[in-house]
Amino acid sequence: MIVALLVVAGYVAGSMPFGYWLVRLAKGIDIRTVGSGNIGASNVWRTYGRRYGLPVMLLDTAKGFAPALAATFVEGSLAGVLAGGAAMLGHWRPLFLRFAKGGKMVATTGGAFLGVAPEVGGIGAGVWIVVFLLTRYASVASMTAALSLPAVAAALGEPWPVIAFGAAAAAGVIVLHRGNIRRLLAGTESRFEFRRRRPPTARAAPWSGRTP
Repeated sequence: MIVALLVVAGYVAGSMPFGYWLVRLAKGIDIRTVGSGNIGASNVWRTYGRRYGLPVMLLDTAKGFAPALAATFVEGSLAGVLAGGAAMLGHWRPLFLRFAKGGKMVATTGGAFLGVAPEVGGIGAGVWIVVFLLTRYASVASMTAALSLPAVAAALGEPWPVIAFGAAAAAGVIVLHRGNIRRLLAGTESRFEFRRRRPPTARAAPWSGRTP
């Protein structure tokens, strides 16, 4: 019963669409209508800069970290990975956005691993930073870091739930980045720019055929 409650709490925490809420509150714009249309920190940072992207990244990480840490502390690593996985699912299909498409789970995955297995999460974060600085492709950094998780967990002798969680998380991140993979293969994937060049605009609504 306790584990089930922890998993539900993890899903609810993960469902909090901080990127959507922050941009809507500060700019009056639906973040899903600008940039890549994603609610995660990467799209918020690209379109509105670090002033908004950094808080979203920290909050998206925290919503994976808190339930995973609490469940691990209360019930052990298996409960921790279940609660962390539920937070990731919540970020992907948020309850508070009526289960519409959410984010790609990267920051929330990192937070979940920091809660369940801090060394694994820390090394994964380090891999992300190194690959990102070398390539400036957030997608490549995210996929590489995700793929490192099960290998790092196994190398550090983590219990089987953590290793299995790493493998499942890696698979989930890769699947959610399949569009990025296609663009990388086509040579059309955009490199991350630290400075926003021009203010973003919301996508125009379909023309109704009526004149103003």
